[in-house]
Amino acid sequence: MLQTLVQALGGNRYPGRGLLLGCGADGRSALAAYFLTGRSVNSRNRVLVSEADGVRTRAFDPALVADPSLILYAPVRRLPGALVVSNGDHTETIAARLLAGGTAEAALDTRTFEPDVPHHTPRIAGVARASGAPWLLAILRRDAAGACERAYFPMERPAPGVGYLIHTYAGDGDPLPPFTGAPRAVCLPQSGARALAEALWAALDADNRVALYACALDAACGVREEWIINRLGDGRSDTGGV
Repeated sequence: MLQTLVQALGGNRYPGRGLLLGCGADGRSALAAYFLTGRSVNSRNRVLVSEADGVRTRAFDPALVADPSLILYAPVRRLPGALVVSNGDHTETIAARLLAGGTAEAALDTRTFEPDVPHHTPRIAGVARASGAPWLLAILRRDAAGACERAYFPMERPAPGVGYLIHTYAGDGDPLPPFTGAPRAVCLPQSGARALAEALWAALDADNRVALYACALDAACGVREEWIINRLGDGRSDTGGV
């Protein structure tokens, strides 16, 4: 039996950053989501904002930014026939390779896990493609010997009501333990970006959740509906379709 979002995330106080690719229960729209959780002031001082070609993290209070290198980036890029989601600047690495006719796997072969010793935070990524093209979830994590393990999970468009979830940490700790295994299959009983965003937000730890983005996609991976939830600032917002 598939897990619910609460079952998949509710027992994890600190999953870090995560993403989900799936399909609404009505089967009409593909769904994608990205979330941020944070423990430090630097991590919690962020909001997600919609841009013409995607979504970007911004500092809510620029005066509180200690190091922008790993916290300010574009987690979502919209491309012709594809949507790229990741937890860092490798969004741009993937987007550039896809626009040049290459693959996301080839793009990620040039990257490694984050240089945030001692955590070595994994880089995660997802690519939703137009009908007929394979989708992808991926994680780049540090193995026991210190090398980069690149795990790629190609898949068909998920069945109605099914999503696949991946995040950076298995739980809280110091150092933070990395996510292990394959993406988790979860049930998505609701359809639409707002319903997914609110269900995912409710499943995240209330003390550590920071921001969340969800979107519904048409058959060509064009964005039909977006929804952003920020802990700071204006909170919830329907950003409209593109």
